[in-house]
Amino acid sequence: MKNLDIKNDWTVLELQKLYDLPFNDLLWKSHELHRKYHNPNEIQISTLMSIKTGGCPEDCKYCSQSIRYDTDINLEKTLPLSDIIKQAKDAKESGATRFCMGAAWRNLTKSNLAKVKEMVKEVKDLGLETCVTLGMLSGTQAEELKEVGLDYYNHNLDTSEEYYKKVVTTRTYQDRLDTLKHVRDAGVKVCSGGILGLGEENIDRVKLIQVLANLEVHPESVPINRLVKVEGTPYFDNFDVDEFDFIRVIALARIAMPKAYVRLSAGRDAMNDQMQALCFFAGANSIFYGEELLTTKNSTIDHDRKLLKKLKINTMGNSNSSEKIESDELPTEKKLKDIPVAINNIQKPHAS
Repeated sequence: MKNLDIKNDWTVLELQKLYDLPFNDLLWKSHELHRKYHNPNEIQISTLMSIKTGGCPEDCKYCSQSIRYDTDINLEKTLPLSDIIKQAKDAKESGATRFCMGAAWRNLTKSNLAKVKEMVKEVKDLGLETCVTLGMLSGTQAEELKEVGLDYYNHNLDTSEEYYKKVVTTRTYQDRLDTLKHVRDAGVKVCSGGILGLGEENIDRVKLIQVLANLEVHPESVPINRLVKVEGTPYFDNFDVDEFDFIRVIALARIAMPKAYVRLSAGRDAMNDQMQALCFFAGANSIFYGEELLTTKNSTIDHDRKLLKKLKINTMGNSNSSEKIESDELPTEKKLKDIPVAINNIQKPHAS
């Protein structure tokens, strides 16, 4: 029997109507689907590490690592394998179940591919899920990474196809879609999302979700980033994204891609606890742990632990965590069903 919740033929009008719903109605719809396909009180933790920083030839107007902009990022060589394994072990100890490695490359050279393959094998041996973001991939390169155990490949679409050319001129939107196809064809899971705050309109955000949701198979992971403005880049003076608009995009991603892990990614250090809690309710169920995301600040691990404890949200696959909530504290389906009954049984006050 066909699952009517999962569709790959969304129209812009359908998604726009959802996006424009009253805020509470939109969150109700997204949370219903979130609860149907995921544990609403569980978060998947990833750690992102820069294995090669700076010197990127691309001209992405938001990126501190582009050689075209005068930022405080210096060109560095690829880190030695021993450093990467140490950080992966630390990440696992902190509760991460996925370890992501990013490099400021446009394309993979043969020698760089060999280095990355060794990294993937070693991280995989630690019992962590592996993810890399390395720029554009060929089909053959994707297959080689799959052979050594790569679980996920991250390649964000950033924004709508129409607005994309205002953000990046050194590659096309189709280049990005081609890489996603190579990854999918090789049997590697797709991690792809976007960035809010590039100067785009709401319609561009809706169209971004449409493209992702209309891929032949939905991305398993959908990171939603809030622009981190870096001095020296063209987007340093951009206006901040409205908090409610950001939450609406999280909700829309959850409705359009019910089974995906929707990740709160860059920019989370500037979100207050209440905004993050609403994002989790709307359908976000993955975050990055760690002081940095490649070259930008991130929320501290200590703060994240305190927030998740306040919200009584567990970290996925971390049964030994001291932060784990006892099962009898979780809102079971029976308890949830009993809530309306309990409310109705409360005697209503007489009108005065």
